[in-house]
Amino acid sequence: MNKSRHSRSASSRNRYVLGATAAATVVAAGVLATTASAVPEQKQAQENVTPTHRTKPTVVLVHGAFADASGWGATVDRLRKDGYPVQAIANPLRGLDYDTAYLTGILKNIAGPKILVGHSYGGAVIGNAAVSVPNVKALVYIAAWVPDKGESLGGLIEKHTDPAVKPLPLKNITYTRPDATAGTDVFIDPARFRTSFAADVPASEAALMAASQRPISVEAFGQPSKEAAWKTLPSWALVAQQDQAIGTRLERFMARRAGAHITEVAGSHAVMVSRPDAVTRIIQQADRGTR
Repeated sequence: MNKSRHSRSASSRNRYVLGATAAATVVAAGVLATTASAVPEQKQAQENVTPTHRTKPTVVLVHGAFADASGWGATVDRLRKDGYPVQAIANPLRGLDYDTAYLTGILKNIAGPKILVGHSYGGAVIGNAAVSVPNVKALVYIAAWVPDKGESLGGLIEKHTDPAVKPLPLKNITYTRPDATAGTDVFIDPARFRTSFAADVPASEAALMAASQRPISVEAFGQPSKEAAWKTLPSWALVAQQDQAIGTRLERFMARRAGAHITEVAGSHAVMVSRPDAVTRIIQQADRGTR
């Protein structure tokens, strides 16, 4: 009697264990099947995502003197709509050595391929910073300085005097540095800003640019360039045909010497504000030309 009950009890336990095991096997099989079917679907979904930011380089925009990063606004909008990651850098304007070190630090924290774009004095900065930064695909100069190694901006002006270009109407700001030494910044006389810098920009916008312009250290014009990245990297240049700051002739000379792919447009020195369409196109050309 006890033996029979014991046998029936053991048999029941065995059926329970076998049933539970079978159920667990079915559940596990279902999970594996679901996972297996999900993997191809997930992989397919990933493959169908357009890898815009993974395939396009980061465009780094560097403004020059008497301007700020907001001047790139319309260009940033166009590039982002086309899928480019963009950073418009606030250039310190403290001198070529200082500004190069600052930009180099920023660039080393941007992963992947990069296209460096410099307007005016920003062209000298990118030409120095690019030599020590990996993954720079191209340099793009927008109405920009393109100095060779050992050249200063002031020296280039003296060597390539253009009677058609009047000296900029600069005003000085003197100040005392924390170490008690004297410093001097220069800015364009706001009353004459539009004529000298932004003749093709609407008057109201040019007035705002004049009021918000960033002064630059006078040292920036005398410091020689230590590098010339255009000697080893492909470059593109946009020459402004009505430039009254650098001068069209000098812009053209520097761009040709660098072996840049040159586009000329009707525009003032502030061509990045007045012709963002042309600026965007030349950046896209630099990308396509270095794929």
